[in-house]
Amino acid sequence: MDSFYKYVIIGNGTAAIGGVEGIRSLDKDSGILIISKEPHKAYCRPLISYYLEGMASPERMGYRGDSFYEDNNCTLLLGRSAVGIDRKDKRVRLDDGTEVGFDKLLVAAGSSPFVPDFKGLSSVERKFSFMTIDDAMAIEKSIAPDSRVLIVGAGLIGLKCAEGLFGRVGSITVCDLADRVLSSILDSDCAKLMGERLEEKGIRLMLGDSVSSFDGRKALMNSGETVEFDVLVLAVGVRAETSLVKDAGGECGRGIRVDENMRTSLSDIYAAGDCTEYMDISSGSVKIMALMPNAYMQGHCAGVNMAGGDESFDNAIPMNSIGFFGLHAMSAGSCQGEARTVSNEDGVKKFYIKDGRLVGFMIIGSTARAGIYTDIIRNRVELEPNELEAVMENPSLYIFGREKRNSVLGGVV
Repeated sequence: MDSFYKYVIIGNGTAAIGGVEGIRSLDKDSGILIISKEPHKAYCRPLISYYLEGMASPERMGYRGDSFYEDNNCTLLLGRSAVGIDRKDKRVRLDDGTEVGFDKLLVAAGSSPFVPDFKGLSSVERKFSFMTIDDAMAIEKSIAPDSRVLIVGAGLIGLKCAEGLFGRVGSITVCDLADRVLSSILDSDCAKLMGERLEEKGIRLMLGDSVSSFDGRKALMNSGETVEFDVLVLAVGVRAETSLVKDAGGECGRGIRVDENMRTSLSDIYAAGDCTEYMDISSGSVKIMALMPNAYMQGHCAGVNMAGGDESFDNAIPMNSIGFFGLHAMSAGSCQGEARTVSNEDGVKKFYIKDGRLVGFMIIGSTARAGIYTDIIRNRVELEPNELEAVMENPSLYIFGREKRNSVLGGVV
């Protein structure tokens, strides 16, 4: 064994930072090793589209200050990948052949792009993913004012890439097999409003259609149309990085399975962030919820428990807040139960009610104070009919009595 640390963290994103801060809330001194396959300190991944727009530099994208690792007595190993876990001898094997021993291990390995096996993809010279700052830098070097960009995937990643490239290239075409944009988080009505905003800006949407094959700078679509392009961005989806835990004998589904304490099925090995699957309290199902707030809370919970504390994370819900060209969208929870719609000059709000509780919502337009809805869902608040009607119209906790505000919602107003 080449070295030993009491705590080893695989990954250097939001969940990893939460893990460090969770550990340090109880253990101020023991050594922490962070293994990162990227050559950068932790940064705010959603900002990579702002980098393309010229609104953020890599230096200004840091998730924590420059002294974070030193202040927290962390050894940061950049540009190195973990390739195996020996759960019996409690070692992590690295891609350079060295091994690191641990007492407690946190796997916060995130996710990686899913690239379908398109026929002829190898003939495309300039093709990219859009998940890291290095991806954004590579795309920027490849574009010109007259570039024709084809983006495969009309989800969060693909549309953020399109927004980042807007005004910097000649044309942008986005295709997706789904019949609407943002199909994983918006229904047809809400997606239609967002799609119209994108098309108003000149972004071409080819929905219900995708690539059949590539031939150099040409894409033959399933519809029979040919799309010519100079730069290709593949944003079809992501896959949780489960292989390290799975190969070590840990339980995995689509993600690494963790309990409410972020423990895996392997002794002294925890997991957090986009690589995990866990309970969605709004739907009662286990799923991957790749969200920054959840990732941080998971990481912090894992860190506390690794250091001997007792913390749980048992109120997770899927949640997304995003905007394109000034039109904002927010969704949270599940789409089960009775649907109710509220429309006004500020936009459209859709609510889903089941057994007297708000279990989900979608908003297009003004998202002011929408965090109140997520609080209601997370805390599983039972709503009286008059309370439900009032909060749908106006997201304010003042509609609730003082006792409910204080005991259930913490008095937040």
